[in-house]
Amino acid sequence: MNKVTLLLLIGILFSCDLKREKEKTSSFESPTFSDSLTNKLNKIYKQGHIMGFSVSIVNQDKTLYQKGFGFSDTRFKKSYTENTIQNIASISKTLLGISLLKAQELGKLHLNDPINKYLPFEVKNPYHPNLPITINHLATHTSTIIDTEYYNNSYLFKTDSDQLSTYPTLSEYLTDILTKNGKFYKKEGFLNNMPGSLYKYTNIGAALAAIVLEKATGEKYYDFTEKYILKPCKMKDSGWSINMPDLSNHSILYNAKGIEYPSYKLITYPDGGFITSANDLSFYLTELIRGYSGGGGLLSVKSYKTLFNQQLGEDNFSLRSTTDYSIEYNTGIFIGFTPNGLIGHTGGDPGVSAFMFFNPKTKIGRILIANTDLGEDGWQEFIDVWNILDKYSAQLQ
Repeated sequence: MNKVTLLLLIGILFSCDLKREKEKTSSFESPTFSDSLTNKLNKIYKQGHIMGFSVSIVNQDKTLYQKGFGFSDTRFKKSYTENTIQNIASISKTLLGISLLKAQELGKLHLNDPINKYLPFEVKNPYHPNLPITINHLATHTSTIIDTEYYNNSYLFKTDSDQLSTYPTLSEYLTDILTKNGKFYKKEGFLNNMPGSLYKYTNIGAALAAIVLEKATGEKYYDFTEKYILKPCKMKDSGWSINMPDLSNHSILYNAKGIEYPSYKLITYPDGGFITSANDLSFYLTELIRGYSGGGGLLSVKSYKTLFNQQLGEDNFSLRSTTDYSIEYNTGIFIGFTPNGLIGHTGGDPGVSAFMFFNPKTKIGRILIANTDLGEDGWQEFIDVWNILDKYSAQLQ
C-alpha cells in the first residue's frame, strides 16, 4: 500500500463523513448488552413522569446504543424513537463554538476581535464604555451581557398568529435589547464588571455571537452550520427552529403535567433553537470526541484544542458551581465542563430537557433528549436514565 492510499484510508476512518449505514450496522453489537439496557430503561420510563425520550451511547468510532421510549404524541400513541426530532435547547450553543472556530480558520474573524468590528449596531457595557467586548468574551460567557426579562420575548408560539407574522429579525431584536435607543434596552442588562473578568451565562450573548459570524462571513448562520457541520456529519434530519422545512416527525412537547405546549420558534434561534434526533446528534457527538482525540473532521487539530481548552480560572467565577451536572464549572468555546470532568452541554426550554456529554478519559459519550418539563419526580426519572446510561457505558471501557 503506497503512502497516498494509506493517508486516504486514515482520512476516511476519522472523518465526520463516515457512511451512515456503516455506522448503523455496527451498532448494537452485543444483543445481551442492548436488551439488558433496554429493559432497564423501560422500567424507568414506566415511572410515568416523562412522556417520551431518546438516548444514545457513542464513542469516537460509532454509535454503540440508541433507542427511544414512550410517545412523541400521547394522544395518537405515536412512539418516540431514536429518529424523532425535537428542540434540544442550549445544546445548540455548541454549534456556535464550532462555527466561530471554522470562521477563524477561514480567515473571516479572530476570537480576540472586538465585536463592534463586525456588528451593524454598537454594543458597549455602559459601566465600562471604553473597554471592548470581544468575540471570545461572548464565547466564554464573560461579555458582561446578561439576560433580562425581555429575553422571554424571543419565544414565538404558534397560537399567536400576529406574533408569528410580525416577529423581528434576530438583528432587529438584539438591537432593541442591546443598544441605547432600543425599546427593551436596560443599563441593568450588563454587569458592572469589566468585560472578560467574570463568568455569567447569557443566551443573549450567544445569539449576538451568531450575528457577528453572519456579518464576518456574509452568510446566514443557519446556512453556515448547514455547510460546515450538518452536511459533513450527515445530519440529514436536523435544522433550526426558525426555518426547519419538515416538522412532520417533530415530537409534541409537554409540561410536567403532560399537557401539550403549542409549537414555537425562537427569534434567538442560535442560542437554543436547534432541532435534531438522538440518531443525528450521535454523529455530531462522535465527531466531538474525535476532535478531542485529535482526529476530527470539522476543524483542524489546533482549532479543536482551542474549543476544548478550559478558558477560565478561579477568579472568573463569583460562585463556582460544584453540582455534578452543571456546565458552569468551566468553559471552552461555547462548550461546558462539569465538576466531575465531563465535556458537553445541557438544554432546557418549554417541554425540552436534554443532556449531551462525553468523558474525555474513556472517550465515551451519552445523549438524553426528553420532550417533557421536569418537575421533582420527572427530574429524578431523567437522572435515573442518565445514571443507567453511565453504568452501562462503564462496561464498554
